[in-house]
Amino acid sequence: MAEDFPGDASFGPLDEDGHDASLLTETEQRRVALQNILDAWDEALGEGVDADILATTAIFAALSDMVEAYGEEAVAEMANGLADRVRQGEFTLNRVMN
Repeated sequence: MAEDFPGDASFGPLDEDGHDASLLTETEQRRVALQNILDAWDEALGEGVDADILATTAIFAALSDMVEAYGEEAVAEMANGLADRVRQGEFTLNRVMN
């Protein structure tokens, strides 16, 4: 039967360990997604891609995908709040807490 084979529509997406990703909580999905992106980032840097070019390309790719999914106006409104979130340290991975 077709449903007995991986890749069939009856199988959900797999996480980095080969487990059914549909069973992951949203927090776990975010962790897996971030780890995959950071791994790809490191690989691109290792291949000689400049960090600034990589960053702007990643932002472009993310925003393009979001515009396709949610539309320009919704993404523009979300982007309006990014400056405050950056200032509050939400995107600082290795922040030193006082």
